[in-house]
Amino acid sequence: MNVVTLRYMPERHHTTITIPRVLYEKLNTAIKGTGFSSVSDYVTYVMREITASMEEEKKGFSKEDEERVKKRLKALGYV
Repeated sequence: MNVVTLRYMPERHHTTITIPRVLYEKLNTAIKGTGFSSVSDYVTYVMREITASMEEEKKGFSKEDEERVKKRLKALGYV
């Protein structure tokens, strides 16, 4: 498989991730003219966004959400 490997840099606390070269090239083209200086920066950004989204999903309802639902159910006569 034709891949690109991002190297581990212990002084920067990074690790290696291997992605297909075709994907790397597409991402490299896609980030031109954006604020991202490298594919690595872009991939890091995307992964942080996905991870944050997954963590939010795990949290479930906030107390505020729960109170809104209770008030709405009460207004509808279910509680």
